[in-house]
Amino acid sequence: METTATILHADLDAFYASVEQLLDPSLRGKPIAVGGGVVLAASYEAKAFGISGGMSGRRARELCPQLIFVGGHFKEYQRLGDAAISVLNDFTPLVERISIDETFADVAGCTHLFGPPPEIASAIRRRVRAELGLPMSIGVARTKHLAKIASQVAKPDGLVVVDPNTELSFLHDLPVELMWGVGPATKARLAEIDVHTIGQLAKMPGWSLERMLGRAAGAKLATLAWNRDPRKIKTHRRAQSAGAQSALGRKPAEEHVFRPTLRHLADRVATRLRAKSRPGRTVTVRVRFADLHSVTRSITLDAPISATAILAEIAEELVRTVLADHPSERIISLLAISVAHLESHWDVQLELPLGLEDEKRRPGTKRGMARWTADRAVDKIRNRFGWEAVEYGSALGLSRSVPDEFRELAEKVL
Repeated sequence: METTATILHADLDAFYASVEQLLDPSLRGKPIAVGGGVVLAASYEAKAFGISGGMSGRRARELCPQLIFVGGHFKEYQRLGDAAISVLNDFTPLVERISIDETFADVAGCTHLFGPPPEIASAIRRRVRAELGLPMSIGVARTKHLAKIASQVAKPDGLVVVDPNTELSFLHDLPVELMWGVGPATKARLAEIDVHTIGQLAKMPGWSLERMLGRAAGAKLATLAWNRDPRKIKTHRRAQSAGAQSALGRKPAEEHVFRPTLRHLADRVATRLRAKSRPGRTVTVRVRFADLHSVTRSITLDAPISATAILAEIAEELVRTVLADHPSERIISLLAISVAHLESHWDVQLELPLGLEDEKRRPGTKRGMARWTADRAVDKIRNRFGWEAVEYGSALGLSRSVPDEFRELAEKVL
């Protein structure tokens, strides 16, 4: 593993809100939120009141009566995000973009041209500020995980360089929620056993973590807590899954709420699968309840799917299973669907009409093929006339507090 800190993690600060303040200077220095029914993003001035993404608009206004909501300029987000990434490309070809507003870069091979990594990071930040008018925080470290943590420590609008000789002393004093993979639910479970810092997590026995969090998650966190992260920068990484999610605010955990939402999410995911001819075998749903506790359920199918109706029906069944297993949960705040184990080269295996109970969900049956054919017709209409030209009846009337343009930016692109 490299012994020099050459990995950069660059993150545009409060990106969507910063863009709105850039476009409308009268908003600068004021608490603003992108969204309406649900907060999509908040400025640092709004975050000071405890406002965060995914929060309901009503709760946000309770916390900050002077909060200003703006609708969002999604084409500008895409344009400025692309422009910021291109600045890093001017310094190194080893750039791995992980979202619209954050990226990794390895500058080991260009120090003879632009100076040591801290100087390169400073130059990138200056250019993004001068050319785009946006604040950017950068972390510099020897590993990707530590560089990402350093960029979070650097916020807002800062630069943190982690010396390889002081990595663990820097890392172990930080709160555990800064780790990749520690969300609100995991943080709460660790707090129950009085684990609040990464150092405390590092000292836990591996078997104890695995028993609490599961084998994969426990082993991963135990490794990262000691800064063992051999991952390299991947400049051309093909997605292994496709997903979409919808923040609902606070809605009752009832069929009339989750069914149209899942249909819309399935439509978004399946459309992207069909566009790339990459059906998938494993369907996963995530349900987040009012206390931010999330539960996931998944199923792996015999044959890969990409039909909207098939994906939606499977997702509905998985969500019903989650709700049946948690009868005391009455409120849901988020729903998500993802499809993994994608097929790169796919030929439909035709099936005989044997009258199986799940025949309409099997892509090779006559009914399964009919569904896929109907979807392809919808795809062609949308490609020519736009997404709104045709809609699935089961998703009509869905209240979309999160605009589709924002979903497209947030969802992983195949």
